[in-house]
Parts: sequence; structure tokens; C-alpha cells
Amino acid sequence: MTNAISEKSSTNKKQNVHDYLKKVYETVVTRDPNETEFHQAVALIFKSLIPVLEKYPTYMEKGILEQIIEPERVITFRVPWVDDEGNTHVNRGFRVQFNSALGPFKGGLRFHPSVNLSIVKFLGLEQIIKNSLTGQPIGGGKGGADFDPKGKSDNEIMRFCRSFMTELAKYIGPNTDIPAGDIGVGAREIGFMFGQYKKMRSSFDAGVLTGKGLEYGGSLARTEATGYGTIYFLEEMLKDKDLSVSGSTVVVSGSGNVSIYAIEKAMELGATVVACSDSDGYIYHANGIDLDVVKEIKEVNNGRISEYIETYPEATYVEGCTSIWEVPCDVALPCATQNELDEDAAGLLVQNGVKAVGEGANMPCNTEAIDVFLDNDVLYGPAKAVNAGGVAVSALEMAQNSMRMSWTFEEVDAQLQEIMKNIYQNCVAASGEFGLPGNLEAGANIAGFRKVADAMIAQGVV
Repeated sequence: MTNAISEKSSTNKKQNVHDYLKKVYETVVTRDPNETEFHQAVALIFKSLIPVLEKYPTYMEKGILEQIIEPERVITFRVPWVDDEGNTHVNRGFRVQFNSALGPFKGGLRFHPSVNLSIVKFLGLEQIIKNSLTGQPIGGGKGGADFDPKGKSDNEIMRFCRSFMTELAKYIGPNTDIPAGDIGVGAREIGFMFGQYKKMRSSFDAGVLTGKGLEYGGSLARTEATGYGTIYFLEEMLKDKDLSVSGSTVVVSGSGNVSIYAIEKAMELGATVVACSDSDGYIYHANGIDLDVVKEIKEVNNGRISEYIETYPEATYVEGCTSIWEVPCDVALPCATQNELDEDAAGLLVQNGVKAVGEGANMPCNTEAIDVFLDNDVLYGPAKAVNAGGVAVSALEMAQNSMRMSWTFEEVDAQLQEIMKNIYQNCVAASGEFGLPGNLEAGANIAGFRKVADAMIAQGVV
């Protein structure tokens, strides 16, 4: 009789949680019906939190979820700029200051034609969890513009960045909101924006942006951090199954900053990386790609990955970047963009014997793809944990700026390795504690959420 009562109580509690989550999610969809990327991010987090809310209903009672999915502040603004022919263009700028429970808002700026409020909000929500996982005192935010740097001259990009920062500067600061780079925003763009901010404020506030050049307050190892961190997390994940990066065949989508340095570190640890891509297509080189050639094409010449076969005619170039997941591999690292890997691609990877998937980009696997990996016992590392190395070193850059000093590459890299190891261990511990062993997606969401939620309650902001 006692067992029956206990089971009924447990069933009722679970039903209450499901009803609550459904209600909150429906409110999100009703309020912002066209923000599909944001809805996807919310749904993934909510799914992970079911056992947490069953065990700690105080999070529901205090409306933590309703607050955490609503940004503290959303800023949109026009960005007028003049091209080299004297024509005026107007783009739309965004900054979503999502949650400051753990520290000042922190998150990158993305310049890409696809940028809209839904994408910036999904990235910002992910950033809350990601930044929490790093253990650094930083809140979550994100921003950007629907501006495409491709094909623009340095002067055009400079004029755009100055116009963008002229408005953004009103809302950021070293103790308020610290942007960094993301897709389309590298050292060049950060430099232009920092110069404009400094001119407007008549003050050298090094901590207002991260990803800066080494000449004016940047950190060693920041360029490599996201890619290297991806591999450090991957190695911890593989180690738990008596596997290793060494000797693995690896496929990496993308050929930007994250991809290049993930490839570099994977090769250093003994992997053979056989494929990488850009938005036009991918290259396959059975003996292992030559990273120096890829760097020359992408970082020096700003070219297309198809040019690789001019140096290595024995390699294969395939039009269309999404078919890269047809290449058999032990490890798949989607490092390009959101929702690049779907259910069919996941099925192909499983069929070809993939052992581990690590998300170097933000939300590159859609919900159905994640389910395929989990259902087939493929090791799956979610973006908010795997690619947290970039923002972790950004926080270390902020610390160096505050102390007016610089650490060596080795010192920063050692801290990065320790941070990624701790993130992995915290994800494992959280997933185990709530009855979801091995589910690092759930573990990352739970560990990141609880730290933020507890801070919100402690500060009385509920």
C-alpha cells in the first residue's frame, strides 16, 4: 500500500512538472511565434530539467524558468554605413543582455546575413549555461548584425564597425557587458570597434571587449581557445570509454577559427583529420589534410576550400557542405553553424561507425540528430560544454586586463585545460545525480542552470 501511494505521488509530481514546462514553453511560442531557433534552444533545456524540477520544486515556485528565458534587456538599433562608392546602406544591430546573475553580460558579436532576433536570443540563452559551466564570474549575452563582411573592403568593414559601436557603446562596459567575436567578427573587427569605443569614451578600457590584438590587451591562446577546448573536452569524453583522440579518424565541418584550431590540436594529439568544409563544399584527403595549406587558403588569402585540390590533386572536393557527414570517421566535430547536422546525417554517421560527436559550433545538431546519437550510445558532447573554451579564455583575458598584466601562452593553455576538464566532470556528475548517466546534454543544462538559478534566488531577484 505504501509503495502504491509513493508511486502515485511520484507520478503526480512528474505530471505537474510536465504541465508546468508545457505551459511556460507555450507562453514562449505564443509571445514570439517566429523565433524558431530560440524555441529549439528553450525546448532542449526544458527537456533536461524535468528531474531537477521534480527534486527541487522551489525553482518552479519562484518562477525561475519564466525569468531565465526572458532577457533582462533586448537592444535593437540601425547601423548606417557608406560603401567605397559613396552609397549608404542600413543594417540592423542587436544586443541581448540575457542574464547577469553570475557577473556582467558576456557573449560574442556575430556579423552574418542570417542574424535576426531569434538567432541572437538562442545564442544568448545557450551562453548563460555555457558561461555558468566555465566557473568564471560572467553572465550571458549575445549580439551582432545582419551585415555580411564577405566581399567588403577593409575600409567598408571599418566604417560599419565604427557605426555599429557608436550605438552599442551606450550599453556596454568592463563591468556591465563585455562583447567578443563570433562568426564574421575576428581580430580586425574587434580592433575597429575597440578604437571607436576608446575614441568615444576618451578612456583605454581594455576590458570592454575580448578577442583583442596582443598589442592592446589581448590574451595569448585566445585565438586557439575554442578549437583547443573542443579537443580537450573530447579527450576527456573518450578517455572515460578507454578511447583516445590519438589514432582516431576525424571529420571537422567548417574551416574558420574554431575548425582550424580543433584540427590543429587533434593532429597534435595523434588524430588523422580527413575532411573539412566551407559554405560551398568540402575536401576529403584520405591521408590527412595539410593544415598549413588550409590556413594559407582561409586565414591568409580568404579563399575557398576548393582551392585545396590545386595543391593536392589527389584529394577530393565535393560541392555542397552538408554531405561531409557521409565521410566515415571515428569522431565528428560539427564546427560550422547551427542545425548543420540533421537526423539523416546522424544516421549515416552511426551507420559508418562514429564513436563520438563534439559540437564545436553553437547548436549544430538538431534535436532529432541528438536523439539518434543518444539512442545509439554514441558519445555526444553538447556545444554549451564542448565549445566553452573560447569564452573561458575571454574571461581570463578580462582578468589579465584588470590586473594590468599578461600570462604566457602555456599559463593560459594550462588553465584552459583545467577548465574544460572541470566542465566535463561537472556534466558527468550532474547527469548521474539526476538519473541520466552518460547524457552530457542533460548534464550540461542541469549543472549550468542550477548555478544560475541558485544565484538568482540568493540575490533576491525573483
